[in-house]
Amino acid sequence: MVSDRQGSTEIDLITEISTLYYVQGATQEVIANRLGLSRIRVGRLLKRAQAEGIVDVRVRQHPTVSAELEWEFKRRFSIKRALISLDHADADGQRSSVASLVADHMSRTLADGHIVAVGMGRNVGAVADNVFGEDRLGVSFVCAIGGSLRAGEYMNPDHICRRLASKFGGESETLYAPALVQNADLRDAFHENHTVRQTLDRARRADTALIGVGDVSENSNMVRMGWFSPSEIAEARLSGTVGDVMGYDFIDIHGNPSLTPMQGRVIGLNIQDLVRIPDVIAIASEHTKAVGILGALRTGVIDTLATSATNAHTIIRLDEATRTGGEIPPDLADLA
Repeated sequence: MVSDRQGSTEIDLITEISTLYYVQGATQEVIANRLGLSRIRVGRLLKRAQAEGIVDVRVRQHPTVSAELEWEFKRRFSIKRALISLDHADADGQRSSVASLVADHMSRTLADGHIVAVGMGRNVGAVADNVFGEDRLGVSFVCAIGGSLRAGEYMNPDHICRRLASKFGGESETLYAPALVQNADLRDAFHENHTVRQTLDRARRADTALIGVGDVSENSNMVRMGWFSPSEIAEARLSGTVGDVMGYDFIDIHGNPSLTPMQGRVIGLNIQDLVRIPDVIAIASEHTKAVGILGALRTGVIDTLATSATNAHTIIRLDEATRTGGEIPPDLADLA
């Protein structure tokens, strides 16, 4: 019991220091003098406050910069909004930064009774890690794609739905089907299953969809999970495939369905289903996904795009270069 009291006292001290520093604007020197501590200890406790989740520090684009980029994306792609994060050298930091913008957007727009159709992937999963609001809502988070053992819990839609429901409040609904099957006939058979059809029908009635955008590369999640081989990916790229929308609709740079044998094997919602959902949020933080994001934007299905500043500028350049059938600039060719 003594150790518990000591731990509680330490947390109380960290919270008090954090409030003085981040809320009241006191300097570390003033805090040290007021509490009878050394400046070194105050600095260490402030670092602990971030590490233990007592303090959530977020740095965003200046509103003017974000507004200019958002206006340009609205003009070019007829989307409703663009959530643009600052650039980070660290991939995990970049993912968290983009995901926090999505979490804030969902905190503002979700309401009791809403349904959210949820995809899979690291970016989608990161959204649940960055929900910090205290309001509890009656929201239904429904899997919009099947699951995969190789994806692991963090990237699986079922696990993501459960975490989102625990953060926002509400319930989660599992899609009892694999994400990937051997062929389109087997996929169609699963879609006819009563349990699968019931969950997908509920996902189709969603107010919001939270989806990822994939790239087509030998290092993609689909290859790491064993869905497709590197040779299948290479063949798809040669046929003009640049990415996928939520793991199943493979597209070319103009947003058209690509002609690849990988098409039509995933159990979940498709682009036609997503078109009917009022707010389709597409999240992609990796710099390798700029071409795939451009293709996804050109499908017309995305309402809210969340990505990095570097991706945003690259997408605009790619759109300018390829809008009238032009070629991708040499310095961006590695992205295609």
